Amino acid sequence: MNDDRLAIVVAKPRAQDVIDALQEEGVYDADRSVAEHGADAVAIPVTEAPETVAYREVVQQVGQPRLRTLEDHLRERGWTDEELDTAPGSWAVIGSVVLVDIGDAPRPEEVGAALLTMHGEADTVLARGPISGTHREPDVEVLAGEGDTQTVHREHGIAYGLDLAEVMFSPGNKAERKHMGDTVRKGERVLDMFAGIGYFTLPMAAAGAEAIAIERNPTAFQFLLENAMRNGVQDHVQAYRADNRDVLAEGLDSFGEASTVDRIVMGYYDATEPDDEGGYTYLDPAIDALAPGGIIHVHEATPETLVFERPIERIEAAATAQDRTVEVLDTRRVKGYSEGVAHVVVDARLE
Repeated sequence: MNDDRLAIVVAKPRAQDVIDALQEEGVYDADRSVAEHGADAVAIPVTEAPETVAYREVVQQVGQPRLRTLEDHLRERGWTDEELDTAPGSWAVIGSVVLVDIGDAPRPEEVGAALLTMHGEADTVLARGPISGTHREPDVEVLAGEGDTQTVHREHGIAYGLDLAEVMFSPGNKAERKHMGDTVRKGERVLDMFAGIGYFTLPMAAAGAEAIAIERNPTAFQFLLENAMRNGVQDHVQAYRADNRDVLAEGLDSFGEASTVDRIVMGYYDATEPDDEGGYTYLDPAIDALAPGGIIHVHEATPETLVFERPIERIEAAATAQDRTVEVLDTRRVKGYSEGVAHVVVDARLE
């Protein structure tokens, strides 16, 4: 067997998890494409058989090395240099779906076909539009493939079932989802105020935390329940389909929970916005529900000129109003949110 053309065969749903693990081990061969292998499996190219990843078998992968970039694929399809300047610069594979910001690229269907060629583990390419509405609903368009928008995405040992036409999923938050699973302690009481499909709830519950997850979008809430069961953490997740302001106004103890929690995650970009009465719509009830010495993780879409300064000032103002002191533990820039605006996170302990 030619060692330069090796691939490992794994079940198709495991493809992204396996690719991540192979990259960490340093044996993933990015010069070749992932290819289908039978009805339910894929062959993932490797430079040598991995030591840390389970697989069905090692095979010799035939065929030509893949073209390395989207530009290579589109140039092969006749795109001019001027057209290539408008091609997408990034995209994400979410389960069996490639999600791409198509921008002003001409012939979007050709972009979709090229991305399918590049990612054999995927069967659908979606163009991502804006997120809008009170339930943060996405706008997507099928560019290529089967057109199935439902998938199961796996990362860091967590399986997220979702429908990308119904609920949002941010690939750029991958490290932050892992961080929340790494940072909680077993038995810790945590509150996820904007739980969605379980972005942060699932890794925290899998790490042994006792999670209260609140989500008002009915579709996202249904996936949250399914995902808790899918990951075997349903006994560690108490989910409420509600507006977190209503739940916290009544008090967690009204729902049979302890009145305070050890940690709160506020994963909504506008969670620090002030209200019309000089307070903070979400920060005020969150701080009230946080036990002394508890930790709060606050996400914000912040203008670049105010990065970290503004969210910290808002946390401190809300805390001072409740006679609480703030110790900033960490600040992180997650990704760009829009032009001149960054998605940042502040971790703070409140005494």
